[in-house]
Amino acid sequence: MAESIKTALFRIGFNLFPAYRGTGGRVTYISHDFMEIHIKLPLNYRTRNYVGTLFGGSLYGAVDPAYMFMLLKVLGPEYIVWDKAANIQFIKPGRTTLYAIFKLSKQEVQFIKEELKVKPKLDRIYQVELLDEKGEIHAAIEKTIHIRKKTQE
Repeated sequence: MAESIKTALFRIGFNLFPAYRGTGGRVTYISHDFMEIHIKLPLNYRTRNYVGTLFGGSLYGAVDPAYMFMLLKVLGPEYIVWDKAANIQFIKPGRTTLYAIFKLSKQEVQFIKEELKVKPKLDRIYQVELLDEKGEIHAAIEKTIHIRKKTQE
């Protein structure tokens, strides 16, 4: 699916946001419905560590905000979405550009909405991998996202 004008503008803004820009990662695609995001993390002078491979902080920072951002956009303003925990496994050194694809399914979004009709809050775990162009995994990241409905005051 192609990006919409709205998601293309979000992508540009996301890439210009100083905290994200500092990771060295770049969002390359946001689907029209915010259900899929693609990022790339090039190996360059800003992302290279002392031994010449991708810096671990850049690996994590490049993927950190994606699922929270997606859920905020998909669920809408009546929900509160926070990153709660994260775990990263460094599998092999990154010596080239790495890529990640984040996806949410309609079933996942529906499950969240249904669960929050009967529960006050919910934690969901999402996984993403940073891969090279050959499809080899360099890092595996697990994100725990906390979700709840806003209360009426």
